[in-house]
Parts: sequence; structure tokens; C-alpha cells
Amino acid sequence: MIESTSWIVLRTTPARWEAELMQQMLAAHDVPARIIDMGASVYLGQGSPAALQVRSEDRWTAMLLLSSPENPLESDEPDNTG
Repeated sequence: MIESTSWIVLRTTPARWEAELMQQMLAAHDVPARIIDMGASVYLGQGSPAALQVRSEDRWTAMLLLSSPENPLESDEPDNTG
């Protein structure tokens, strides 16, 4: 029996290079991802919109890996802004 894998769109980007960067970040953590082009290529260096897909079972791992930290590390130096 062939097992079917379900892919979901995790993010869309205005430029394919952004999706490729996210794909590389996920690959570094062994999370499979694929990129789907969403439009015709635009010339003048703008790129084309793309969607980043991950397997449904990897959704939460991928979201955590691509998210911004909620609490950035605090500096040991005092705040001299005022």
C-alpha cells in the first residue's frame, strides 16, 4: 500500500529567494519542504511570488523553526537611552 503524504502551505512570499532561504533553514533541521511558484517570473530582479510547503506532520516544527523569538536575549549592558 502506498502511503500518501499531505503537504500544507506554511508561508507565502513575494519573492522566491525568501522561500528558498526558509527551505534551507528547514533542511538544516531535516524538515522536508518544497516550493511552489505562484506566478509568472517578473523581470528586473523582482522575482516571483512563491509558497513554502511542508508535510502536515512537520507543520509545528517548521513554524517554530521559522518564527521569531518571543523574548529576545537581554543585554548585560545598561540602557543609556534616557
